[in-house]
Amino acid sequence: MSFDHKIKIAPSILSADFANFGQEIQAIEAQGADWVHVDVMDGHFVPNLTFGPMAVKAFRPHVKTVMDVHLMIAPVDPYIDAYADAGADVLTAHVEAGPHIHRTLQAIRAAGMKAGMALNPGTPAEAVAHLLDLTDLICVMTVNPGFGGQKFIDMTAKIRRLREMIGDRPVHIEIDGGVDPNTAPQVAQAGADVLVAGSAVFKGGSVSDPSVYGENIRSIRAAAEGVWA
Repeated sequence: MSFDHKIKIAPSILSADFANFGQEIQAIEAQGADWVHVDVMDGHFVPNLTFGPMAVKAFRPHVKTVMDVHLMIAPVDPYIDAYADAGADVLTAHVEAGPHIHRTLQAIRAAGMKAGMALNPGTPAEAVAHLLDLTDLICVMTVNPGFGGQKFIDMTAKIRRLREMIGDRPVHIEIDGGVDPNTAPQVAQAGADVLVAGSAVFKGGSVSDPSVYGENIRSIRAAAEGVWA
């Protein structure tokens, strides 16, 4: 996974057709998705239950870009090797999910993956100040995690602060929650470069009509890149 600051669109397959994941993944990639975002929830850290390592392993052969796996689980450390074996390219853990995020990031990298850390809306940017040399991505939650389709929470001040703290380090800032053509310019202007979008990508389309996915992806990208131009 090479690093650059171009805007990347990472559709969340939480909004895809659960009975048709393989074709859905192929469709969004064919229509311009840069990454494929996989939301893992445990019914404990967040109030929902989604994909275990076996499901993620089943997605892997269909993903030709970057499989971006977001763990909304606690604890994280016992599952790192399982998600590495499943083929995650990026594995993101929540700062709030355990007492030793430093060790978690070390373990993710040791397992051969890029290491991400996610911040809930109530967690300040300063929580990651001493971790920036151990991370490849910071995921700023712009909703409270656990469900798709929520209303965007304005975190632009936090994004700006993180971009300032990161400096010239090769660290992505990812936004997860409520991203659409209206909110994309706001977060891109603040310094985000990876935009996770679920319903905003999948709405109105299907594997039998995937061009709608492409229109939705292009619309979000154009809105975000307009402020980066």
